Amino acid sequence: MARRKNSGLAEALFDLTAALPWWVGVVLAVIAYAVLHRYAVMEVPTTLSAGQKGGDMLSAVVIKGLASGGQYLVPLILLAAAAASALGRRKRQGLIAKAGNDATGAALRTMSWRDFELLVGEAFRLRGYAVTELGGNGADGGVDLKLTRGGETFLVQCKRWKAYQVSVEVVRELYGVMAAQGAAGGFVVTSGTFTEPARNFAQGRNIELIDGPALQKMIDAVRPAVANKEKTASAPAVAMAVAAAPAAAAAPVCPLCGSPMVRRLAQRGANAGKPFWGCSRYAQTKCGGARAIEE
Repeated sequence: MARRKNSGLAEALFDLTAALPWWVGVVLAVIAYAVLHRYAVMEVPTTLSAGQKGGDMLSAVVIKGLASGGQYLVPLILLAAAAASALGRRKRQGLIAKAGNDATGAALRTMSWRDFELLVGEAFRLRGYAVTELGGNGADGGVDLKLTRGGETFLVQCKRWKAYQVSVEVVRELYGVMAAQGAAGGFVVTSGTFTEPARNFAQGRNIELIDGPALQKMIDAVRPAVANKEKTASAPAVAMAVAAAPAAAAAPVCPLCGSPMVRRLAQRGANAGKPFWGCSRYAQTKCGGARAIEE
């Protein structure tokens, strides 16, 4: 499936987050709301104070306006992407379970080419690779997966063919792309078999040919990891999201310029020695924005 080009910022954010584990999207949504909400509720002065520039006031107005809508829109996009990631992962794990429960190999031979790519990608992911699904160019062309592990890149072509052996031309094509992209190795995965010339060409070129029976063994080996992976990863991540929200929202924003504020101690006057929130840009712009710290 070819990816759309020139997508908007919201679509790009959705696609990027959907490619991550679902719980990452939840964590990002919580943090995004906490951060944007601070700017959405900040006070914007209506008159210039001594030493303040008009550009600072305009910037604060723009930031507040963008944050007012963004505090709801951005988390919504992130949560939708997290849901898409969760559904996608459930589908991939379902394909692993379906293929693993079929000793005859019929499930591999009858599934759609797109599901076959998802299945192969999940199998490599469970073997410890980071997987990028490129989608190839359809049922019969292109590099379908990019794998990374240990700083090295590997390319994968998937051939879900029912009645054909994979020819040497397919292996040559992958080898050419590997050379062009500087990949450390490659895999050609099929539900069928390979011709003898294809196997001969792959020897000594760091290309692994995985036929139907070998793929079945690969799936059987990773099946136990399917249930354990989500169980061990999701609970700590949700706790991280809950903990991250108060931390992100703790420091207020400057009422004059909209910059983050930092905790300071009053050096003189009636409040000497008492803590207060001061503008983090004071040293650069002499912004005198301040807020009291409520104990």
